[in-house]
Amino acid sequence: MDDFKTETTATGECFFQQLDPAFLLHEMKDPLAVIETGVRTLLERQNKYGALSSRQKKTLNRILRNTRKARGMIYNLLEIGRSESGGFTLCDFHPAEATYAALIDAFEAMVGEVPDSTLNYSEEVDGDDFLTTQQIFLDFSEAKTCRLHQDRIKFCQITGNLIKNALHHRKTRLDICLRRHTDTIVVEVTDDGPGIDPAHHQDVFQRYRQLAPAVKLSRKGHGLGLAGARALARCMGGDVELDSSKGQGATFRLILPVKITLPDQSAEA
Repeated sequence: MDDFKTETTATGECFFQQLDPAFLLHEMKDPLAVIETGVRTLLERQNKYGALSSRQKKTLNRILRNTRKARGMIYNLLEIGRSESGGFTLCDFHPAEATYAALIDAFEAMVGEVPDSTLNYSEEVDGDDFLTTQQIFLDFSEAKTCRLHQDRIKFCQITGNLIKNALHHRKTRLDICLRRHTDTIVVEVTDDGPGIDPAHHQDVFQRYRQLAPAVKLSRKGHGLGLAGARALARCMGGDVELDSSKGQGATFRLILPVKITLPDQSAEA
């Protein structure tokens, strides 16, 4: 159903105006930012606003994580719209550093805060003690010096979605591997969760489509993250692939060209 707003004229006449979904999404960003700022203030400035009990901290941290999830969903939808209309912000960047940044954001949104020593990327992050205790293992060895000429924001959103999906469904372990081929970069995110039957591989990439719960462990989500990740990747000249069998975990593979080639719009004019 389309969304409408009601307007009343000076003479009392009432009419309906269809709302642009992108406008609605954009307008939702500010109230979410206010909620996030307020919760963080209560958590971080207890000397001013009062001490919190452990249960209060737990509740506020849960609110904070879910607010970040909602904000991420909105940004994903807005970026998909920009991509489909040809909106790109291109720059040179290191995919290893960008993937690590996406991992930290995803972890804080889904699980909790990370120590200061883990916040910043370095070439030694593969063996970071904190990540190891969280059963998160990185292998960036084949792509540490690689540079991409792509849209960094979209790259982080794709990898972030794949990482959040793996964090949500893993039993204990998450692996992230970067590999460089001649003209492409490959990011593999692997979890040890319930896996996906090959018959349902395409279903997970359908917007608003969720898989039925497994017997003991469900593979469920909001139905937008993986669909959005593939949509963004294809707009960037790449794709997202899936390797998985039921009960055997899942590997989602982002494949992108090292340098994006955009259509020559001047030739179409």
